[in-house]
Amino acid sequence: MPRRKRTTTSVSENLDFTELQAFLAVIAERSFSRAAAQMHRTQPAVSYAVKRLEAKVGERLFQRSSNNGALTQAGEVLREYAERLVGLAEEARLSVRELRDLQRGRILLGANEASIAMLMPLIASFRAESPNILIDVRRVHARHILSELLRGYLEFGVTTFPPRERRLRSVPLGSDELTALVYPSHPFASRDKLSIAEWAREPIIIPNDPSPARERVMQLAESRGTPVNVQMALPTLESIKLAVTMGLGITLLPRRCAVSEIESGQLTAVPVVEVQAPHPVYLVYRRTPALSYAGSAFLALASDAARRKAPLPDAVRATRSRSTSS
Repeated sequence: MPRRKRTTTSVSENLDFTELQAFLAVIAERSFSRAAAQMHRTQPAVSYAVKRLEAKVGERLFQRSSNNGALTQAGEVLREYAERLVGLAEEARLSVRELRDLQRGRILLGANEASIAMLMPLIASFRAESPNILIDVRRVHARHILSELLRGYLEFGVTTFPPRERRLRSVPLGSDELTALVYPSHPFASRDKLSIAEWAREPIIIPNDPSPARERVMQLAESRGTPVNVQMALPTLESIKLAVTMGLGITLLPRRCAVSEIESGQLTAVPVVEVQAPHPVYLVYRRTPALSYAGSAFLALASDAARRKAPLPDAVRATRSRSTSS
């Protein structure tokens, strides 16, 4: 007598999520009628869902002689996988809900070292409202920020100019100004202001990372007939400020980068006439695709602060008021 060939089905392609839920409900309630009530469905609908599932796996899942929903061996095997699948689906649903409710998520920002100080008040405000969101600030060269945004590698970037690219938008973060930083015993420390030519003739310490701001200052000094007397190029703002406090030279940096050193008297800020005008700083983002839930909340906070023209942090405000009155 020829053996009957068993037909096989692709379980991964055909299993239906609602059928798995009905299957698990019958197991939990030990009754088709109670499972139907628990699922707010009719008993025939639940029975039909289980029959469809049995047809798809090619095995009976419940022992027909049992009145309490006892499982067959195949049912026991499927139960383990069904519980995992339904559990993963619930976990996924809750994870998405947590993103929406700002209970999880990440904001990826790009800024050069000098711009990070402008971000910190906004980050502090956001953290106070959404402490479970990871704030990931990457150090990106100023000239690369817009291209990184357009490629989707960043959600936000910080620049000192509004983007011309139509695919990008911006919100003003505030303003900062370049200032000469000298050690307290330097002759310039008692000055009210300097010219760019006077500054350029001194031993100058600059960042070794080219930036639009650095290039503008170098060109400005040359246009005044005094090329910048660069004596040292260092990799970080912290190392530059340390070198200045050690008397190795002077520098020109955004004031906000040296608030604590100016406050403590380690460094003295002296305005340079040609570059002392405040320059705006912008938070830049893509028009499309839509920002993440966390990104949208971050942008809303930045936009609200820009509309209200929120005051500067106390340390910065105090520093600026002394500079103005001096």
